[in-house]
Amino acid sequence: MKIRHALLVLLAPALLAACTQQPDTAATPAASADAPQGTEQVAPAAGGESGEITPDADNGAPAEPVPDADADATEAETPAAPTPAPAVQPPAGPAPQAGKDYVEISGGQPFAATPGRIEVAEVFAYWCGHCAAFEPLVNAWKAKQPADVHFVAVPAVFNDADSFPRAFYAAETMGVLDRTHDATFNAIHIQRRLPPNASLDAIVDFYGTLGVDTAQLRSTMQSFAVNASMGRARAFGVRSGIDRTPTLVVAGKYRVTGGGSLDDTLRIADHLVAMERAAH
Repeated sequence: MKIRHALLVLLAPALLAACTQQPDTAATPAASADAPQGTEQVAPAAGGESGEITPDADNGAPAEPVPDADADATEAETPAAPTPAPAVQPPAGPAPQAGKDYVEISGGQPFAATPGRIEVAEVFAYWCGHCAAFEPLVNAWKAKQPADVHFVAVPAVFNDADSFPRAFYAAETMGVLDRTHDATFNAIHIQRRLPPNASLDAIVDFYGTLGVDTAQLRSTMQSFAVNASMGRARAFGVRSGIDRTPTLVVAGKYRVTGGGSLDDTLRIADHLVAMERAAH
C-alpha cells in the first residue's frame, strides 16, 4: 500500500497527460531482490467419527438414539451464504457529453464479451507513468463494481519491439499475473529495476526474482496462445481507435476521451456503464 501511495505522489503532476509511445531511454536495473514467499492454504481437518451406544444387557435400559449420520453430513456440507455483490449505485457527477467526454466506436466490439455483463477494458502499457498512477485507482474502483461489470486489462500493442505485452500474456497463461502485474509497474516507475524499454531477457530475469519459472516463462512467451492473445489485443486497439494509454473502453462501444483527472475518467466510465445497463 505504501508503494502505491508513493506512486501516486510521484506521478501526480502528470496525471492529466497520457502516454503515446514507449520511451527510448533505458535505465540499468538494480540488483534483484529475493523472491517473495507465497502463502499456503491448509485444508480443514476432517471431523471425528461418532460411535453407537448399545443397550445394557443386564438392566434392560433402552438404547440412546443413534445420531443420524446422513443428517449430520447434510448439515455440515451446507454451503455458507455467498457474500452479496456490491449494490448498483447511481453514477456521481454530471452526465458525460458525446464527442467531448467519450466517442462512440463505429462497429466496436468488446475484447472478451461475457454474456449478461458489461465489459470495461483498460488499454494500458507498463512503461506508461500515467498507467502506473492509474493502477491503484482502478483496483479500488473494481472492488466497488456490481456483479454485472466485467473488467479486463488489455496491454497496448503499439510496437512489436515492446516485450511487455508478451510478458503480460505469458504471466496470465501461467497463472502468475497476480504476482507480476503490480510488481512490473513498481519495478519500472518506483524501484528503477527495469527500464521502460526493457528487453525480453531483462523481463524474464526480473520475473525470476518473483519466483516465476524462467524456462517455462521463455517457452510460454513464444507459445501459440500468447501469440493469439497479442493478435487479439492489437486488433482490439485498432478497432477501438486507441492511440494513447491509459484508455477505457466500455462495452466495446464507448471510448473514454475526456476527464480532467484520472478519477474523472472513472466517473465517465461509471456513467457509460449505467447507460449500457439501462439500454438492456
